[in-house]
Amino acid sequence: MWHAKTRRGGFALFEVLIGVTIFVVGVLALGYSVENCLNASVLSAQEDRVRLILANRMAEIQATPGLPDDSATSEVETGYGIVNIVQKAGPAGLQQEEVELTGISHVTLTAEWTRGNVPQSRTIEFYVYRSS
Repeated sequence: MWHAKTRRGGFALFEVLIGVTIFVVGVLALGYSVENCLNASVLSAQEDRVRLILANRMAEIQATPGLPDDSATSEVETGYGIVNIVQKAGPAGLQQEEVELTGISHVTLTAEWTRGNVPQSRTIEFYVYRSS
């Protein structure tokens, strides 16, 4: 004779598959989050290194006697790739009470590099005073 089976406690295969699917989606989302955090850390380390390079170059220009070069370029190996440093300088053209202030140069340093085939750049501007 045929007897109707009664449902016993426990999980059916379908319920287990739904649970595993939810778990897999959660693990994948966590993996993408960790990858994004690692990428952000690498980018932050790169930018910190570039800021340090720009700060060092600025200190060199400020410590060097005489007027800064009007235009100069240099390459620096950072461990993350080559960073091109472009320097441009010229008279600041500052005035106070309609009197032009002389001996002050406006210097712009630009660092250019690529990260994942995407061009990146950072710029710093400052003034240098040299008495006549």
